[in-house]
Amino acid sequence: MAGEFDEIRQRLEAIAEELADLAIVRLRESIDAGGSELPVEERRLTRARRAVEKAAAILREPDDSG
Repeated sequence: MAGEFDEIRQRLEAIAEELADLAIVRLRESIDAGGSELPVEERRLTRARRAVEKAAAILREPDDSG
């Protein structure tokens, strides 16, 4: 049963990487603009990345229905 979730899990992991990359871009943009605080957008991206990583981890767990 776990195999059927592999593709979705892999896509979620790729999305998490994309969100991390976007967060880094926002941080760089903020630093380049002379900002001294974390941009709100970066925080949202980080929260979203963590949620997606959590979903991928759940799909990695063994199936308890057997």
